[in-house]
Amino acid sequence: MKIELDVHTHTIASGHAFSTLQEMAQAAADKGLKLLGITEHSPGIPGTCDLIYFRNLHVVPRKMYGIDLMLGAEINILDGEGNLDLDEKHMKMLDLRIAGIHMLCYKFGTPEENTHGMVKAISNPYIHMISHPGDGTAPLIFEPMVLAAKEHHTLLEINNSSLKPNRNKPDARKNNLEILRLCKQYEVPVILGSDAHISFDIATYDNLYSLLAETEFPEELIMNTSVEKFKNYLGL
Repeated sequence: MKIELDVHTHTIASGHAFSTLQEMAQAAADKGLKLLGITEHSPGIPGTCDLIYFRNLHVVPRKMYGIDLMLGAEINILDGEGNLDLDEKHMKMLDLRIAGIHMLCYKFGTPEENTHGMVKAISNPYIHMISHPGDGTAPLIFEPMVLAAKEHHTLLEINNSSLKPNRNKPDARKNNLEILRLCKQYEVPVILGSDAHISFDIATYDNLYSLLAETEFPEELIMNTSVEKFKNYLGL
């Protein structure tokens, strides 16, 4: 499977990653990608960049070392109402907007409440993707999320980092298998995400290929295989 893009990555600006923006772009070019997304954590994560970082993204060229760049944020879903920790004014400044649940800044509820918040985020017109919905951080009901993703053209991520043994996420494999099976059933595209926090991990999906094989997931529903397909689906 040819991979043309990886759009969920972080640089040192996120506070707990280890490569610069230029190092990430060079590594993506070296790996033959056509598009790299850099999506720093929004303010709910301790140590991440201040809001002024997002206001100043206009200074960064969107083509570097022969590849296209999309600069955005991984925005925190805060609760079962789908509230986010980045306001509309700042979201408008971003090329790419991902939303996800992170333990450090989420108000946990029942599976039904958590799912309601996820569906609200999926339905938010500013949100392009949902990061690591299957990592098990919060209990979720996946079918309504998949149906909402289909309706709103929001991509659900199958996250490689969540499946690393040292991440200690015991539900990640079965959850991601369920998401893949539902997306296959309802013909809903997905996006593979490296969630790279260092340049060496860009476009690394080694933990995901066995899940794709086990579910016999159709390659045409994987958005990483074509920049054109990815951009057209999201209306970018």
